[in-house]
Amino acid sequence: MLYVAIAATAWGTGGAAAAELYEAGGIGPISVSFWRFVTGLVLLLAAHAVLRRRFTAGAAPLRASFTVNRRRVLVTGAGLAVYQTAYFASVQQAGLTLATVVTLGAGPVLITVGARLTLGERTSAAGTAAVASGVIGLVLLMGGADRSAGPSPLPGIGLALLSAAGYAGVTLLGRSSGRDDADGAFASMVTGFAVGTACLLPMALLEGLLPDLEGASWTLGLILYLGAVPTALAYTLFFAGLKAVRATTASVVALVEPLTAALIGVLVLGERLSASVLTGTALLLLSVLWLAAGERGGRVSAGRPCALDNGLGEGRTAAPFPRRRA
Repeated sequence: MLYVAIAATAWGTGGAAAAELYEAGGIGPISVSFWRFVTGLVLLLAAHAVLRRRFTAGAAPLRASFTVNRRRVLVTGAGLAVYQTAYFASVQQAGLTLATVVTLGAGPVLITVGARLTLGERTSAAGTAAVASGVIGLVLLMGGADRSAGPSPLPGIGLALLSAAGYAGVTLLGRSSGRDDADGAFASMVTGFAVGTACLLPMALLEGLLPDLEGASWTLGLILYLGAVPTALAYTLFFAGLKAVRATTASVVALVEPLTAALIGVLVLGERLSASVLTGTALLLLSVLWLAAGERGGRVSAGRPCALDNGLGEGRTAAPFPRRRA
């Protein structure tokens, strides 16, 4: 649980680092995402090599993981590029707090609906309540958002929903493909980051790839932080934690992420939240708790342990799918 909590806290700082990088580096969300992917990929490859050396039987070879799951890895990599870049763009337009809450709150709701429509999964009473709570929360957020949080809150919320939709698509693909253990999922995530880096490169070149080096040390420090802490460290700890913690438990602990982002947004970045936004935030987070409770009850009644799904998000572990993000 400590590993998952540290990972979620690290993810919660990623949007703030990106917001600062916009100012310091003078680059857009696609380029920020690209540099995060490149730096994170190098460190994740190093982490995977260490895992394979110390625990030979515990970490799947990357080539084997790609060969066996080629289609899933390609789609996962593209999905990672879409929803993480859309999240960073949402932070730029709607502010850190709104972007994080909408992305992390809407993702579980979209997956619940998508699983019902595409996979034929039944929706429990808790799941229905979660969808209703999430929709009401989103309506309140859209109605209460103003320019005190960001320059264009409504387009920013739209980008956050795009991020959540990209995450939902990757997770549903993983669920339709079967289930892996934490080590196999970690290997798939590393190869997914490699695919995502390749997807982002041409778009980053068009947007403007190189940051402003007037404050080179601060800019490079932010890029290194994005790749090291909310990416390499967070993902490594998260998958290590999932070896011992139920995915439903992880989904609740991972709520530290939006809380961390909200605290940074309000206390550090000076974002203001209206009563409507606060209420919508509470309803979105409540929907995640309902989904976790419903999944736990379903697993226990079925007499099966809570297995790890293949959805690879940034902290987006809302049950019944380990996290996103984001």
